[in-house]
Amino acid sequence: MNTFSKWLVPSALVLAFSAAAYAENNQTPGLDKREANQEKRIEQGEKSGQLTPKESKRMERGEKRLKKNEAQAKADGKVTPEERKKLNKEANHMSKRIHRQKHDAQTAAPGTAK
Repeated sequence: MNTFSKWLVPSALVLAFSAAAYAENNQTPGLDKREANQEKRIEQGEKSGQLTPKESKRMERGEKRLKKNEAQAKADGKVTPEERKKLNKEANHMSKRIHRQKHDAQTAAPGTAK
């Protein structure tokens, strides 16, 4: 029993700290998934020629700004409901912009964006 107790306490502490670290870094899993999807959509638009180089750069700047705002929201260790709402609104706006730019009349030769 004594040996068991010696291992139980440190194991429990490691588990608790691991869970806290995971929760801290994973406060916006839905947003992270959306960002990855939007980056794929931009890349696909570049490859297909649906996005011009100028449009592509603009979309990438918007994604970079969204990531910066997400990092700022996470900086204090907790993403508040208000911050989450603002980030989701910004992600919605970016998604609409990507769709609008991919489906407008401007095109580029496939693979020329960037």
